[in-house]
Amino acid sequence: MTRNYKMLIDGQWVDASDGGTFSTSNPATGEVWATVPEATAEDVDRAVQAAHRACYDGPWSRMTATERGHCLRRLADLLAENSEDFGAIETRDTGKLLKETRWQSRYISEFLQFYAGAADKIHGETLPIDKPDMFVFTEREPLGVIAAVVPWNSQMFLTAVKIGPALAAGNTVVLKTSEFAPAVILEFAKLFAQAGLPDGVINIVTGHGDPCGKVLTSHPLVARISFTGGPVAAKHILANSTNNFAQVSLELGGKSPFIVFEDADIESAVNGSVSGIFAASGQSCVAGSRLIVHEDVADEFLERMIKIAGQVKIGDPMLDETEMGPLCTYGQLATTEREVARALEQGGKLLCGGKRAEGQGSDMFYEPTIIECPGPHLDIVDTELFAPVLSVLRFRTEDEALALANDTEHGLAAGIFTRDSARALRMSRRVRAGIVWVNTYRAVSPIAEFGGLKNSGYGRESGFQAIYDYTRPKTVWMNTSSTPLGSQFVAR
Repeated sequence: MTRNYKMLIDGQWVDASDGGTFSTSNPATGEVWATVPEATAEDVDRAVQAAHRACYDGPWSRMTATERGHCLRRLADLLAENSEDFGAIETRDTGKLLKETRWQSRYISEFLQFYAGAADKIHGETLPIDKPDMFVFTEREPLGVIAAVVPWNSQMFLTAVKIGPALAAGNTVVLKTSEFAPAVILEFAKLFAQAGLPDGVINIVTGHGDPCGKVLTSHPLVARISFTGGPVAAKHILANSTNNFAQVSLELGGKSPFIVFEDADIESAVNGSVSGIFAASGQSCVAGSRLIVHEDVADEFLERMIKIAGQVKIGDPMLDETEMGPLCTYGQLATTEREVARALEQGGKLLCGGKRAEGQGSDMFYEPTIIECPGPHLDIVDTELFAPVLSVLRFRTEDEALALANDTEHGLAAGIFTRDSARALRMSRRVRAGIVWVNTYRAVSPIAEFGGLKNSGYGRESGFQAIYDYTRPKTVWMNTSSTPLGSQFVAR
């Protein structure tokens, strides 16, 4: 039975103003299972106006920071309680493994708890000003309406790291879901009122880039845009922001190097690489999709990886025994097939995989794939596929490994496996990436910031500093002298 969803605007569940809808399919079966409103420009404007009123005129504007923290804490508790249901909805909509989506929903409640506790820790400072009889201090005030745009992958996690600090700082939010898999965010939104969030504090709109995303990110009442997605869409968002001069943060994915030195614990490194590229079917912004391995251990390393790749259990993502599910969209699948074919034409050697997995519920499943590349000139080495495809390069020296790692347009994440702590420190400082994992991979925490550089975007999310990124300082001057101000204009 098809499920019909509505958008959340100003505390009300509404259809699109013109009645427009679009459908979402289960990638594992190919069946359409839900319809979602296709927001019009008028719908987006109503959402932004509602968020603006809530920020400046409604009860949210009069709540203390501690009270805002209480709302976030209740939302976190409700999220944890409903994590099983949310996981099932997200898996149905995206094809991600249920054991991963339900764990993510449970764990990201910790991010909301973190920001709940941080809400009343935001403070300004007094300034030792260079003028007599002046008391000068700063306050941190919310920016206003935040436009948050999330992709379909890790959408609950990315929603939490955007709304957590934004609400803790006193802002309000209009969140645009991905058009490919919006259902779980709409389910999550049902908890907002239960958590005590006033109407209009968080609004959820659903639709495509034009008009929904375009109107939202160019709206004159939007003060900050937090976007996670691809570089093509990001360029449009930057252009849109010239209409409102909103602050912008961008997280645009990557082509992360996974560097293995000759002294690495091979078992640990292999396991890290397998999870880094094949987990979530490779559909992760930080996927370790460029394996850079020392030539002395490359043969053994690849032999182990090929063996594991051949044993990966592909199938129904709802089952706990499944290890890899489908790709989410046909666009990803087409890109993957095109780029794999091009890599082989350019001299790449297919070690395993390279085609759709047969015998599944739909044609969206793709085999774990490893391609050894004769050099970094192959297009696939620096093309983000969002698929379970690993490009392999060999190196001889530390400097060569560093050069290969940095020879990319991206700069989100990197992995380094070595037992040499001095080398690990050298490499982590010299690799041009916003996140570096040493002898581990894909670890996250609400305490740790993440973000990229180069074509992977700019700005940081998560961590305590994120709250300050959602505020602006206000400087207040107070004259403490009892003497009247003198006039610079003297009567003559």
